[in-house]
Amino acid sequence: MQQQKNKPWPYKILDFHKTMHITLLQFIIMLSLILHITAEAQDKDMRLPIIIDADTANEVDDLYAIVRAVAEPKFNMLGITSAQFHTSPLATDSTVHESQRINENILRLMDQESIPLPLGSNVPLMTSTEPARSPASDFIVAMAHELPAGQPLNVVVLGSCTNVASAILQDPSIIEKLKVHYLGFWHHVETNTYDKKEFNTGNDPKAVEILLNTEGLDLTIMTATTSQHLVFTKAEVDAHLKNKGGISDYFIDRWETYERWWTKEDPEKKSWIMWDVAIIEALARPELSKTETFSTPQENTQRLINIHTAIDVEIMKTDFWQSLKKI
Repeated sequence: MQQQKNKPWPYKILDFHKTMHITLLQFIIMLSLILHITAEAQDKDMRLPIIIDADTANEVDDLYAIVRAVAEPKFNMLGITSAQFHTSPLATDSTVHESQRINENILRLMDQESIPLPLGSNVPLMTSTEPARSPASDFIVAMAHELPAGQPLNVVVLGSCTNVASAILQDPSIIEKLKVHYLGFWHHVETNTYDKKEFNTGNDPKAVEILLNTEGLDLTIMTATTSQHLVFTKAEVDAHLKNKGGISDYFIDRWETYERWWTKEDPEKKSWIMWDVAIIEALARPELSKTETFSTPQENTQRLINIHTAIDVEIMKTDFWQSLKKI
């Protein structure tokens, strides 16, 4: 050790250069790693991958929910699939095509025609084992497999469950890759009792049973019980949208021309329950909804599912109108 301390000065300079060379090499390696990690983070899409499945032609709120979802920067909108609603008294023999046409109109008016619009099944499931296969169910399967491992596909069902249930029947290997968010049935929180006599549920009861019975499926329900509290008035809709052109006028026209068949109340259409907007807002802003875990109905496979039990109505409404300013 003593000899090293007393090295002649030329050797000391060489040692200094050697040390500097190693330090510089380490710095270059570290810098390369940092740049690589940064590039990887930029390439990875951190948005929530979503497919909206909607019976858009059935009512009014689907349109508002779709536009809200497309406008949400946290969402990676992979596609919007059309759903049937054959039990409506106003139903034709091609309800899925009616929903498809409105979906096309919405994206055209929003200048978002690059978003895929696969056509869903026009009929519900006939049995609990055979899918009602369609471009929509094929699309759900393909997107579930296309996403990187560990990144689930969020399928948000605003109407009948036909398309997503069919996708599960077609390819059960996607079950672990899905997060299904369903708007349907009524639920009593205190007693954990379910009422499946609800419009969305009634349009494909077998499909609903598949979602409830499929073990390992991540399922979250926005019940009619909870979403019924999100109500828009015609006065506020007019204040935000009237005579604004484009999608705004399309909203107004839909509200004014759609005839509600399920109630004789409010014949002047002064208000509307925005069932579907509630589930989109809860996904975009999870802090605006309280979610609890419950056992499935007694008649179903006993497993745990998530249910939205309360929503912040006023902040959801404010957030919705703010989001529309961005489109």
